[in-house]
Amino acid sequence: MAEHEHVRVAVVGSGFGGLGAAVRLRREGITDFVVLERAGSVGGTWRDNSYPGCACDVPSHLYSFSFAPNPEWPRTFSGQEHIRAYLERVTDVFGLRPHLRLDSEVKRMAWDGDELHWVIETATGTLTADLVVSATGPLSDPKVPGIAGLDTFPGKVFHSARWDHDFDLRGKRVAMVGTGASAIQIVPAIQPQVGRLTLFQRTPPWVMPRVDRAISGAERRLHRALPLTARLRRGLLWGIRELQVQAFTKHPDELGIIERLAKRNMARAVKDPALRAKLTPGYRIGCKRILLSSEYYPALARPNVDVVASGLSEVRGSTVVASDGTEAEVDAIIFGTGFHVTDMPIAERVIGADGRTLAEAWKGGMEALRGASAAGFPNWMTIIGPNTGLGNSSMILMIESQLNYMADFVRQLEVLGGRVALDARPAAVSAWNHRVQERMKRTVWNTGGCNSWYLDAGGRNTTIWPGTTGEFRRATRRVDLGEYEVLRPSAERAGGEAVREAVA
Repeated sequence: MAEHEHVRVAVVGSGFGGLGAAVRLRREGITDFVVLERAGSVGGTWRDNSYPGCACDVPSHLYSFSFAPNPEWPRTFSGQEHIRAYLERVTDVFGLRPHLRLDSEVKRMAWDGDELHWVIETATGTLTADLVVSATGPLSDPKVPGIAGLDTFPGKVFHSARWDHDFDLRGKRVAMVGTGASAIQIVPAIQPQVGRLTLFQRTPPWVMPRVDRAISGAERRLHRALPLTARLRRGLLWGIRELQVQAFTKHPDELGIIERLAKRNMARAVKDPALRAKLTPGYRIGCKRILLSSEYYPALARPNVDVVASGLSEVRGSTVVASDGTEAEVDAIIFGTGFHVTDMPIAERVIGADGRTLAEAWKGGMEALRGASAAGFPNWMTIIGPNTGLGNSSMILMIESQLNYMADFVRQLEVLGGRVALDARPAAVSAWNHRVQERMKRTVWNTGGCNSWYLDAGGRNTTIWPGTTGEFRRATRRVDLGEYEVLRPSAERAGGEAVREAVA
């Protein structure tokens, strides 16, 4: 990368959000952009998470870009390797390779109010950009809890998103910490090969069967020959999930039927009443993400698996100790303990117009106008920002809505002309966030009686969107300039200090 290279747009991250932004920029006729990626290849979370059994819990035809349908999905729920291959194909088909800056982790990006651009320091050099699109994603930085004595453990320790494929688990005594979406895939994948598996469970998840199957050759040929059939399939999958939203957001009591089905699913696989008691959640289904697996419960019922209904609290040599005092001797500890979602590390590296970091601005909780723009951070947008997550559908739908907003943001800058920046008005951000949080009050995520990763340290739900994907798409179709201040350099002031224009 050349020193002090200047680009019109810098995209940070090359997962679904970053690659989607790159494609959309090209389709808008913008080629003066780069995609900054800290790793050596594209793929984001689908590159980093390569643990045994890794797969998506959203159907394949819905978990792909509408502008890049894939008639070749091999299964109804695709595995990590297929999704990563899909992202590599998107990169090639849409000609994104020349825009990639791999091994270029962003160390710092600061707004220059005189020049009205961002100064971005990366592992491979410094560049400036008129607009930054941050697509680092909330599931990119693993979270490992502080466990007393962990640093003295003589065995192997790693997080599910940093799987050590060189470590042979065969015959080993393994502690699995956590029972989230990754853990319920890892447990059945490694259970047959390990000597003993001890699962540390702070909170049991609600688990429903995953009705997965191979997509037949005839289906794939049909989708290739008649692309409309693939669009209809995608539309049906989308519509079913849109109809479910009311139960999650307005009528959580209706989810009681699903709870009964989940309990029956558990009873079929787990005959031991004591184990069933450990595995039965004490909160409303849907409060945490409903997990899909047809192998998890059968694996837990196997004789070489122990379920400890308590979190890991201490490590003494090769002995792991739960909060309830249960001990186990292990050779390896695998953390399936999630990610820094409400405290994303990238926020520490973004410095806005007033010299504060994004982390400081979000100290009381993340909030961004329409999930994209933070007040005091001009010409900076985020993909999968605050309150854009979903509890029951495909995040690709939300990403594409935010790409619509990004595209119109760029168009508005074009229309305004010259050196110009848009900064979200604090009142507009506050009003948007207030509406979101008011709607959140009656949702299952806030009323279901659980403590999930959807909530920040203050107990606020700053991650989930409390409505349908259709509602969000309508809300992000256009940029309302009335919600922004227009910044231009002032020729009258020494140093070119920016002035703000009022927009009616």
